[in-house]
Amino acid sequence: MGSDTRKRIVIKIGTGVLTRNAGGGIHHAMIARLAQAIADIHAAGHEVIVVSSGAVGAGISSFGLEKRPTEIEMLQACAAAGQARLMHLYESQFGHHGLNVAQLLVTHEDLQDERRSGNVLATLNAILGHRGVVPIMNENDSVSVYELKVGDNDTLSSIVARLAAADMLILLTSVPGLTGPDSVSEDDIITHVEDVETVLHFARDEKGALSVGGMASKLRAVEAAVNAGIETLIASGLKPEQLPDLVEGRGLATRFRPKAKSSTLS
Repeated sequence: MGSDTRKRIVIKIGTGVLTRNAGGGIHHAMIARLAQAIADIHAAGHEVIVVSSGAVGAGISSFGLEKRPTEIEMLQACAAAGQARLMHLYESQFGHHGLNVAQLLVTHEDLQDERRSGNVLATLNAILGHRGVVPIMNENDSVSVYELKVGDNDTLSSIVARLAAADMLILLTSVPGLTGPDSVSEDDIITHVEDVETVLHFARDEKGALSVGGMASKLRAVEAAVNAGIETLIASGLKPEQLPDLVEGRGLATRFRPKAKSSTLS
């Protein structure tokens, strides 16, 4: 599709993109670059929903911790502190491009209950109806009960994309895309996948010290999205300048062909 076709796009930004190291230091320059790229997509007429990871990682330093905690109470505390820091940065950086941000924190129940998911969708549509505001979503880690968590933001972004009837889902991670069993480096990626089921076993379920989901998680999220008719990409968030190209069918990423449109959230 060309730039004259307006798309609704969900962009998931991974923890490994937003933080500098295992200590959770926020990568300010990267957030600035991401905001610029997303603003460019917005200026081209597209609707953008951001699903942002990084809250727990961003909050770790607030409590003097050196690594991601394992206790659920401390994870929730770090998320509460980190979410505020992240939103302040997003607000500041998008403000440079004349855009405001709106935060939506959701839980498993919000997305699985039909009435509550309807409320989430209504809120999203109201935000997107005002062209000067970008919705930024995350799971409400500060209050969610562990057993009821969506799981990770790959899953969350896939559910949001299906709920919002998005045209495209872009999963930004710290690697350029999906590598196959014969790949010689992480840059040697598979650029097009016709059927996601044929590559599910390629996943190397590695993840960073602050991350929740690995490649296996991403492929499960991809499978659900493409089965609902949503074109899905896995791409490097470390090169956000290519985001406008990715939307237009160019750039370096693994692209997964969507199946016929469906509205199911299962």
